[in-house]
Amino acid sequence: MSATTPQRQDWPQTLSANGNIAAWQEAVIGAENSSLRLTEVLVNVGDTVKKGQLLARVASETVEAELAQSRAAVTEAQATLAEARANADRARLLQPKGVISAQQFNQLVTAEQTAAARLASAQARVRTDEVRLAQMRVVAPDDGVISARAATVGSLTQPGQELFRLIRGGRLEWRAEVTADELGRLRPGTPAVLLAPDGARVSGKVRVVAPTVDPQTRNALVYVDLPTPAAGGALRAGMFARGEFELGPATALTLPQSAVLLREGFAYVFRIEGDKVAQTKIAVGRRAGERIEITGGLEPGASVVAQGAGFLADGDTVRVVAESGGSAPGVAGRQP
Repeated sequence: MSATTPQRQDWPQTLSANGNIAAWQEAVIGAENSSLRLTEVLVNVGDTVKKGQLLARVASETVEAELAQSRAAVTEAQATLAEARANADRARLLQPKGVISAQQFNQLVTAEQTAAARLASAQARVRTDEVRLAQMRVVAPDDGVISARAATVGSLTQPGQELFRLIRGGRLEWRAEVTADELGRLRPGTPAVLLAPDGARVSGKVRVVAPTVDPQTRNALVYVDLPTPAAGGALRAGMFARGEFELGPATALTLPQSAVLLREGFAYVFRIEGDKVAQTKIAVGRRAGERIEITGGLEPGASVVAQGAGFLADGDTVRVVAESGGSAPGVAGRQP
């Protein structure tokens, strides 16, 4: 048998958490006109789109006809204004000479002003119809990925009706749940690593820590930005994921895993006290390689059996045969 002593090592400090993958921002896209028929749907769920890209078309014949009518009204109003302006200009020349009465002069000037107002109204109507015609095209408000589609050709649009959902920028985030006690250890910018379903490790960073804690669960959400596309597209909104926050290095007391004995759900070591061993209950934490973190129950200078602990019992007599420098003393074996 051999013996060892706990060693202090700089280990990366981590905080494990679980949470859901969700869209960073999800835009709801609908038609801006009601009771019009969808004539064409150009995208499907999973398609990547660019800002301004056409997603669907709405029947526009009625609006096109109204726009043509509005433009004709503008032409008519322009002609009316031209005539009224010419009459008013003549009146301005004749009125000082007393050729026309003040009443006639006022009527002609008022007719000019009325014609100008009607032209402005007709032009405003054209702009309104042009906007309505542009709204016959359902376009993407931003770059992203289509996450849902309710639009079907032939259906009538309704006020507030959802046609598509868009994950803006294709960006996903991990909404990790941590306890209120753990919340203070996290800051914006803290690195995090998620494990994707295919085993890939996905790195991210904390964007924001929720300012409130759920009063029922006493947990809070931490929002972690993920790269685009996350894990080569292996992560999807709605998935459940496990991960760790990397809190930086911290000094840890460690032993070889072979020195720790697990019995009935508890961890033990056999501490060497003179020529006997004492079974000592300890608390353990993380594992890294062949070493395990000791979080309680054992001081740094204690000498423990490094291997073969499973063959010992509490109070067994042992004989220390060697001890050198930083290494642990040797144990000759169990004595009768």
